[in-house]
Amino acid sequence: MASPAAREAIGAVATGFREFGEELVSGDPLGWPGYPEKLARVRERTGEGESVVVGEAQVGKTPVVVVAFDFRFLGGSVGEAAGRRIVEAFERARESRRAVVSLVATGGSRMQEGMRSLVQLQRIADACVRAREEGIPHISVLRGPVTGGIWASLGSSADYIIGVRGAEVAFAGSRVRGEEATEGEAFTAAGKLRSGFVDAEAEPGEVPGLLRSAVELLRPAGGEPPAPPEVPRALGFARPPRDPWVAVMRARSPRRPRAEAYLEDYFERRVEISGDRAGGVDAGMLCGFGRRRGRTIAYAAQNGTANTAAGFRTARRLLELADRLQLPVLTLIDTPGAGNTAKDEREGVGTAIAELFCTVAGLKVPITSLVIGEGGSGGALALAAPDNLWVTPDAYFAVISPEGAAAIVEKDRSRARQVAGRMKLMPQDLVELGVVRGIARPKRRPARAIRTSYDAVRRWVVRGHSSGKEHVTKS
Repeated sequence: MASPAAREAIGAVATGFREFGEELVSGDPLGWPGYPEKLARVRERTGEGESVVVGEAQVGKTPVVVVAFDFRFLGGSVGEAAGRRIVEAFERARESRRAVVSLVATGGSRMQEGMRSLVQLQRIADACVRAREEGIPHISVLRGPVTGGIWASLGSSADYIIGVRGAEVAFAGSRVRGEEATEGEAFTAAGKLRSGFVDAEAEPGEVPGLLRSAVELLRPAGGEPPAPPEVPRALGFARPPRDPWVAVMRARSPRRPRAEAYLEDYFERRVEISGDRAGGVDAGMLCGFGRRRGRTIAYAAQNGTANTAAGFRTARRLLELADRLQLPVLTLIDTPGAGNTAKDEREGVGTAIAELFCTVAGLKVPITSLVIGEGGSGGALALAAPDNLWVTPDAYFAVISPEGAAAIVEKDRSRARQVAGRMKLMPQDLVELGVVRGIARPKRRPARAIRTSYDAVRRWVVRGHSSGKEHVTKS
């Protein structure tokens, strides 16, 4: 798939482009035979002095610094001058407090400049780290192909990554891999999305809108410390239950509003991030950034399933980015507990939870947490704000599921209903115990609707769901 020229790519997503760094052009550090002549020909053909064009522009109404690759110029390869242009772009972004937008199409390092080319990867990484430390976000669009050291330095280190559908994205390019290993989803933007290495895949025509939303939400840090996010309003029941087992059944009801409903009700618009950047994706952990009443709030929301190590690592990634950008955090808690299969153990679910606990403990930005369904043990507590935790009327929080507690204490899982009565897991119990600050107020609706919802769960309990047998969460 052919990538558009650098200036064409810039024009598709930004306005008011003002170039800098034009004076930085490649020499011939190795005395490579024919290289100066090749440079002269490609400059004449493309009209560009280098493979990378940098400058200031606007994406929507947001000022940014743009780094755009021109694949026509020696395959978008990066030599010494191109590396210096990229470094200067990040320096300008730090000085002007602008996000960096990179539009990447490259085959990697330039062979004709040898190690003088390769060491640019270290210099680019250094520039990225300095920008991170000062709260400058980096959003990357992988136009394709994106291979070699630039994928392993600039592209994959971005805070938010958009892969253009059909783009080749891989560390080793097709010529390096060889003919027998040139095909397959693993070497594409789609494969990188599925494996948790990019946040979104988009058609070329969808990229401008998605990029505009991401840039608007991920603005450079600065200004006054943020206030805690408001507690979302409860979308389900109006009042807490009087029976502990009804509390458990309410939280497990397939009719209960889930994370998606809460996020849609709370935010005016939002952009999701995806994946843990280590090969894993967990659809049961929804993470991203949303706009509410004029400010950006980061969110991590459990979606009612047992979370995997990838889910907890994705949440950790989200919280670390929010901390760097000085964005307040909202977490929605809804899980029967962390995954407990052999696969979960091999993937390090315990370590992932520990890392998330430490990240939450070390946050410098405020965090608000709301239990909207099941609060199952450490897998739920890992997302909980230590001093700003709330609960909805149709949720519960417990050290373990009633079935698990019955198996441990009574050696009989069928006694889960009786054990639930001793666990003090209802919303009002959690307030009395000092575990939560309060019960979220519901969305206003007619009393008849409230009564109908309550009766629906009572019927669900009666229809064979109150035996205390192993429960499978319904979504």
